[in-house]
Amino acid sequence: MNDSGHRKIIHVDMDAYYASVEQRDNPEYRGKPIAVGGSPEGRGGVVATASYEARKFGVHSAMPSKKAKQLCPDIIFIKPRFDVYKQVSKQIREIFERYTDIIEPLSLDEAYLDVTEDKQNIGSAIEIAKQIREAIRQELNLTASAGISINKFVAKIASDINKPDGMAFIGPSRISAFMENLPVEKFHGVGKVTAEKMRELGLYTGADLKKLSEADMTKHFGKTGKFFYKIVRGIDDRKVQPHREVKSVGAEDTFPFDLTTVEAMHVELDKLAVLVQDRLLKHKLKGRTITLKIKYHDFKQITRSHSFENAVDDYNLILQTSKELLAATEVANKRIRLLGISLSNFGDLLQKVNNEKVSDQLSLF
Repeated sequence: MNDSGHRKIIHVDMDAYYASVEQRDNPEYRGKPIAVGGSPEGRGGVVATASYEARKFGVHSAMPSKKAKQLCPDIIFIKPRFDVYKQVSKQIREIFERYTDIIEPLSLDEAYLDVTEDKQNIGSAIEIAKQIREAIRQELNLTASAGISINKFVAKIASDINKPDGMAFIGPSRISAFMENLPVEKFHGVGKVTAEKMRELGLYTGADLKKLSEADMTKHFGKTGKFFYKIVRGIDDRKVQPHREVKSVGAEDTFPFDLTTVEAMHVELDKLAVLVQDRLLKHKLKGRTITLKIKYHDFKQITRSHSFENAVDDYNLILQTSKELLAATEVANKRIRLLGISLSNFGDLLQKVNNEKVSDQLSLF
């Protein structure tokens, strides 16, 4: 810990990552509205991410491609190239590692860094964030936004303040006022349904939330209420965790908009399956049990699992099994706010790794 007693946390978030990589690699897409995802033809696909040119028209992730086409008639749809996105993500990770080994990746394009003690003895988290963003710009021809603070929650919110290609620092003396002025829908973990419930209760800002006791917060929002109670006061003791005990390897994502169509859910499962396979291969693991995690709009959570006789790490099998597990639920009548895929039941294969866990919260958008 540094002399001030505060941690130095950076949250780095790439700007419109998939779309930006496509515009970098294909000059004909630059300056144009593009969407990486499924085509609007036929039954229609879903937008995985959209360029900022498309976002000006209201296009966003998890939106049906047909609707995106209606909002932006000139939008160009591009099939995802996950192998390329994974390779670029590794290059981004290598830049992070110049400054710290305490890195918690949330997805291919997003990570927390603890630079309380940095490898180059720079000492300033702000300067480190500047150097990281400049290296990404110069070496990869991409832009990233960064948030800097003393804990993960505030750093994550800060990274979104000046997007795209921006940076924000929220120091200890500013956290209280910052959280009080923050609209409730900007709180990480507050989706559309929860935000609406808060507004019905007359809760519009952090200052409004701060008026409620912990008991009241728990009464209205369950276990999440305890989290909101602490976070609105700037209290977040979660560590940046690069290493954990291996019990499962997986990825999950909480969506900014509830998923309402099977097509949109399949798009998200595809992204998760890619990440899960990548992490399995990285740690030389295969699992016998595939588990699908679902959290509905009302925060009810279920899991469904399928076990195989032989251990697997195949992307297509992981994806197909996850789709089948999803189909076996009440998927047609529910709105989904989170999906997760994990593999477990490694057996003797666990001896091949050094007690690392790579099941990370995924926040692609």
